[in-house]
Amino acid sequence: MGSVGSTGPRGSLGPAGSSGPTGPGPDPAGTGPSASGPSSSGPSASGPSSSGPSVADDGGASGVRPLRALLRQARPHRLALAGSLLLALAASGSGLVQPLVARNVLDALADGTAVAGPLVLLGVLVVAGAVLTGLQSWWQQRTSEQVVRSIRRDLVFRLVRLKIPELDRRPPGDLVARVTSDSALVQNAATQGLVMISNGLLTVLGAVVLMGTVHLGLLGVTLGVLCGTAAVLGLVLPRIREAVARAQRSVGAVGAALDRSLGAARTVKANGAEARETARAEAAVQEAYEAGLTGAKYVALVQVLSGVAIQAAFLAVLGVGGALVAAGDLDASQLIAFLLYVFYLASPIASLLGGLGMLQQGLGAVVRIEQVRNLPAEDDVDLPEDAAAHTTGSAAPPVEFDAVHFAYPGRGPALRGVAFTVPGGTRTALVGLSGAGKTTMFALLQRFYEPDAGAIRIGGRDIAGMSRAEVRRRIAYVEQESPVMAGTLRENLRYAATGASDEAIADVLRLTRLDALVARLPDGLDTEVGNRGVALSGGERQRLAIARALLREPDVLLLDEATAQLDASNEQALREAVDQAARRCTVVLIAHRLSTVTDAEQIIVLQDGGIRAAGSHEELVGADALYRELAASQMLVPATDEGPPPGPGSVAGAGLHPTG
Repeated sequence: MGSVGSTGPRGSLGPAGSSGPTGPGPDPAGTGPSASGPSSSGPSASGPSSSGPSVADDGGASGVRPLRALLRQARPHRLALAGSLLLALAASGSGLVQPLVARNVLDALADGTAVAGPLVLLGVLVVAGAVLTGLQSWWQQRTSEQVVRSIRRDLVFRLVRLKIPELDRRPPGDLVARVTSDSALVQNAATQGLVMISNGLLTVLGAVVLMGTVHLGLLGVTLGVLCGTAAVLGLVLPRIREAVARAQRSVGAVGAALDRSLGAARTVKANGAEARETARAEAAVQEAYEAGLTGAKYVALVQVLSGVAIQAAFLAVLGVGGALVAAGDLDASQLIAFLLYVFYLASPIASLLGGLGMLQQGLGAVVRIEQVRNLPAEDDVDLPEDAAAHTTGSAAPPVEFDAVHFAYPGRGPALRGVAFTVPGGTRTALVGLSGAGKTTMFALLQRFYEPDAGAIRIGGRDIAGMSRAEVRRRIAYVEQESPVMAGTLRENLRYAATGASDEAIADVLRLTRLDALVARLPDGLDTEVGNRGVALSGGERQRLAIARALLREPDVLLLDEATAQLDASNEQALREAVDQAARRCTVVLIAHRLSTVTDAEQIIVLQDGGIRAAGSHEELVGADALYRELAASQMLVPATDEGPPPGPGSVAGAGLHPTG
């Protein structure tokens, strides 16, 4: 029998160490969950808040420098972007020379000299510009796809490794939107936008220099008009970034609303809540629509200003230049060449302004991507293949909780100085009313969260000093919901034991009584289970989850109400399977149906985050009033009027809802 808490008579222990410290405990990863965790949910919570499709934007954005972050996305592809820019500049250069060649054609016509040479050169420049433009477009699109691939790979890698507290407080739909729509905006800004800005700026500068060689006075007129337009654009462009950021938050909210309703589709339909969920999603869609309209308004304004600027410059040059020609101070061919340059400016200016618009859109989206980069992630969950497949082969290790304190941020203590030992190769059951801290203990044992104080040991080693990968490799966990991944039965069974042999699979199927199910399926183990295992019954999903855990041959097996959906026959079969598993691993169970754990070597009764009592079933029936009341409510022992009247910790009227 394991030791529990402090000294005291068997079966009448108080919350061991409940007055212990509550300061922060060790966090070898550098960022403990106390910094940011669920504000209103335990470790099993997930999905968006019921308050609406709001999207959490944490303070991680406050320290983000959008332009620097955007350039960091482009830096690994700088050579490809430089090649794209060179092609664009070559195409622009061919266009810059064309007005000068056109002036030569006009001069040749006026002088009566041969025009074949200038005309051929002009044709070559036009064709070369078109070919270079096509090559640049293909090269740029190729680079753009490489950039978005890199961004999405990085985001997926990060999101899959986010710490559980961060996943608890963020709607999955919003996180998905950052991988899809936000990354696309950053893709355009970091490639096409930067190239367009660079090409447009350099081409405008080149055109200005060449226009200066034609006539400095007309250049001054042109620059005066363009500078006035630029001042107005400086006020408009930042508004695009704000509108895009708002629109992307709304897109994330749409994803969150859909994830909420589609993830619980049967609940929605069974409660006739389609209209309410539709309204919730439509509110987010409307917000995205309004933000998109705002952005479109500013983009349209930029286009109008760029067009007006060119037209105004053309009219100003035409007026001033026409007066100069009339006065004999300017040749007509010079005026025509200068006007061609003014018209030519329309393209690089449009490129420059289009690039600036893309840049503003990307800056609005890159902030949301950087928020994900700044979220605390688990950086110690990957093991080499040979290490991941390795099993210790040694005796089942003991599991020890040593004065463990833990509280979810914004809530009262969930565990108060919990201390007990599970001897290796035995079964220990955790029982108590909902909210007593049972599932929280499992979450801490797998380092989903870190304790605020105290230590948890496996085989005598503090798990805080072990990588999460090693801790979780040694533990197999069967959750309350028994989640099943989309795919085949075989893929689900081998999810954590990819190298499991067919013989080992056959053994666990027989132990969990899934062999009969597999035998009657047309495709056997290659049968698709559907999204979230929808093709399986609740009991089949539960047995599949247990079979998957047993196939790992773990050192420690955690079962969170693992037989809740099983009939009596299959429950007995699973109890026998657990008994067999206990011969080679340490088993810890959470149970609300006490009939499943009456033969456990140790039963620990939890209440309000502390240990109330511990012992065998017979000992606790005789020594602890709460356990006796639980057993009587399930007709395991005769009801009795002995003991204190039901209080806050009593089972009477509280129900035995299967949450920890």
